[in-house]
Amino acid sequence: MKRVIAIGELLIDFVPGEKGCALREVTHFERVAGGAPANVVSAVSRLGGSGVMVSQVGEDAFGEHIIDVLRRNGVDTSWVYKTRRANTGLAFVSLDSTGNREFSFFRNPSADLFLSPEQITPELMADGAALHFCSVDLVDHPVRQAHRRAIELARERDMIVCFDPNVRLPLWDSPAACRAAIREFLPYADIVKLSDDELEFVTGCRTEEEAAAQLFQGRCRLLLVTRGPDGSAAYTPSASAACAALPVQVVDTTGCGDSFIGSFLYQLVRDKATLETLPQLTGADLEKYLDFSAHYASLTAAKKGAAMATLEELKAAFPSLAC
Repeated sequence: MKRVIAIGELLIDFVPGEKGCALREVTHFERVAGGAPANVVSAVSRLGGSGVMVSQVGEDAFGEHIIDVLRRNGVDTSWVYKTRRANTGLAFVSLDSTGNREFSFFRNPSADLFLSPEQITPELMADGAALHFCSVDLVDHPVRQAHRRAIELARERDMIVCFDPNVRLPLWDSPAACRAAIREFLPYADIVKLSDDELEFVTGCRTEEEAAAQLFQGRCRLLLVTRGPDGSAAYTPSASAACAALPVQVVDTTGCGDSFIGSFLYQLVRDKATLETLPQLTGADLEKYLDFSAHYASLTAAKKGAAMATLEELKAAFPSLAC
């Protein structure tokens, strides 16, 4: 199977030992390797695909831990660099009674922000099928240009480019700065993944149909929308589908969106999707992919931290699911 390559932040999530209280009230935290792009390629690799992570960590114990976890998950870390210029980023998280999160980030700056375009070479894209990125590292640091270089190389190989803005406003000087960076990179994406609470912020549209029509005026050929407890939806220029959420006792929503898009990309690459075939996906195709990813994300929601299941664990939990 060809590779899914992700570029962006690597950090440590400190998830709370207690639930239903504000971040200032949390007294105990558990260390969990994190970063949305890393979660995505971990999902791909855990399912049996080939995931590659491109980033940078500090020369510290947290960075070593992240690399160890990625390798245990089967992710290729050959392109995870180390630097002495800054430490590995940290994020402290609290969970309300429904499992939703509040963040406090410590990365002023962090090691990933110093990833440079010179570190992104053509060899990275060898046997690549898709490049995935988010908005957290699109700030005004060298890593922003590293993203541009990665996208340029992916384009040269006709790879699918996937963008999940994954909006984190506390990391930006203003909401306007965050929105401007996201909209600058939207035109590069063949697949855009949004949560329902990001839809209007990112696109300016109030409905999914309006957002899809707007995005399809550019390169985008597949819009994915996650709706939390209300399920998910997918749109191409000629088809659409929706999927209900699975009933699940939510422990932690951290990584749920990442597990959704990671498992979706896994299916596309498994089925040898290309830039040409993306617009040809039927409603039945989209419904099948959404159903698989909904089941997969439900396993993440039922565990603390961004826990990505294996294909065997998915089959064991849902024996009737077409895998």
